[in-house]
Amino acid sequence: MTAATNSRIRRVAASATVVALALFVVAIPPSHAQQSDHAKQLGMKLMCICGCGQVLVGCNHIGCPSSVPMMKELDQHIARGEADDLVVQDFVQEYGMQVLSEPPNQGFNRVAWLLPGFVFAFGLAIVAFVITRWRRKVVVVAPVPQPASAEALKRAREMADRDTDE
Repeated sequence: MTAATNSRIRRVAASATVVALALFVVAIPPSHAQQSDHAKQLGMKLMCICGCGQVLVGCNHIGCPSSVPMMKELDQHIARGEADDLVVQDFVQEYGMQVLSEPPNQGFNRVAWLLPGFVFAFGLAIVAFVITRWRRKVVVVAPVPQPASAEALKRAREMADRDTDE
């Protein structure tokens, strides 16, 4: 074979390789790192149930048995165009209330929303009370002794002399 033929074969092989790689990349389904913004926002409302304590889109365990199937399920719900509330309710029915990243603001869960504010206000009131008490505190100062007059000293000496003479 001539050098020109070898050069053509290499160019064709390189082009075929590039086309095959392009088709391979296009054929790969999107991983959960390439999700839509809508899926990421909705995934922030859900927790991974593997026990890591992270939101669904933030679970970084390699080979996590929970996050990958949950992300696929989330993508399917979004692809069908379901409303966000319905998707969240479906996850709650399937995985329980622990799948929610924040408790719903209703019923007894409202305590989780209101308690931090009440505790902060109560602590602030205690600090204000203590500061006002410190500022109003009366400092008792011992009286400074006044020098005795000459007449008082004379009487004290006379009393001392009388008491020691007896």
